[in-house]
Amino acid sequence: MSFFVGFSALKSEEEVPRGIYSLEYPVYFGNRTNISKENPLTQQGVYLGRRLFYETRLSANNTISCGSCHRQELAFTDGKKLSKGVDDTFTDRNAMALVNLLWNRKFFWDGRSGSLEDQAQFPMISAHEMGQDMETSSRKLQSTAYYPPLFKAVFGDDKITGKRITFALAQFERTLISAHSRYDQYLKQQIKLSPEEMRGMTLFNTAPNPEKGIRGANCAHCHGGPKNYLELFHNNGLDSVYRDRGIGQITGQETDHGRFKIPTLRNIALTAPYMHDGRFSTLEEVIEHYSEHVKPSVALSAFLQNESNVKGSLPLKLNSVEKKELIAFLNTLTDSIFVSNPKFSNPFVTLKSR
Repeated sequence: MSFFVGFSALKSEEEVPRGIYSLEYPVYFGNRTNISKENPLTQQGVYLGRRLFYETRLSANNTISCGSCHRQELAFTDGKKLSKGVDDTFTDRNAMALVNLLWNRKFFWDGRSGSLEDQAQFPMISAHEMGQDMETSSRKLQSTAYYPPLFKAVFGDDKITGKRITFALAQFERTLISAHSRYDQYLKQQIKLSPEEMRGMTLFNTAPNPEKGIRGANCAHCHGGPKNYLELFHNNGLDSVYRDRGIGQITGQETDHGRFKIPTLRNIALTAPYMHDGRFSTLEEVIEHYSEHVKPSVALSAFLQNESNVKGSLPLKLNSVEKKELIAFLNTLTDSIFVSNPKFSNPFVTLKSR
């Protein structure tokens, strides 16, 4: 099979849904959501945002969209260490997963944006990503017959602006909710996890205490809670000296060097390679890092200091069985419904036989 991308995939008689968009998520995710009062969710706004997410006209050479670096089947990552932009140059950091953004208050590895509306413009205007200013993007969309009516349906008139583009994108991205994994079924008491998965979950949630004979992987400090994500920035001991200083590039503080946003572990089995620079290809390599190779520095997270299953050691020192159990639990976070949900897919793609 081959893929054809273009407006021909859309039916001319297709009706745009209208009205308030009702978000659905489990009660244990909580209601501390981040939705702009200026940009409430509507069905027509999400409809437009989904199309803009996959719109290649938003790039300088009309070949790249948001969906190019955030592929649904990979939990909206791209499977690469670093992505390539319109100028054929690699990005500085690994493409983060777009999962459960509704609850986020800081975006990018360095947390430079405080809203999805603000975040959306950075990759579009970056010379090494989509490489096009918002004014040009607006003009290109305005010149089509397709987009002005859609913008009118969302914003009341057919004028297309950069602000309106980012607003629609943000609306769609807030709907990217992943809550149908086996772990969710366990939390809802619909299934039981296997003994190996349960032991992995216990390790995940336990801090080691060798003096009391308690073994743990100490993951919950940063990835705890039902969303497997806490909005924190930490130096996780990848290097002693960092070329990319993370949030330290913004604050200028030595104790912030190498501190990056902690990513969600939802769908983690699908989002390799890992870390801000994509240095680890597998979950086994990630766990090996925390088990054996955490490097000390002045900025090292306090959660990684003096946390080991062996008294007097820095790394966790997990054994081979524990590593496998931990991965077994991490695999329960994969949400096959999320990565195949047609509501999130590219609306411009049709399948054609070769």
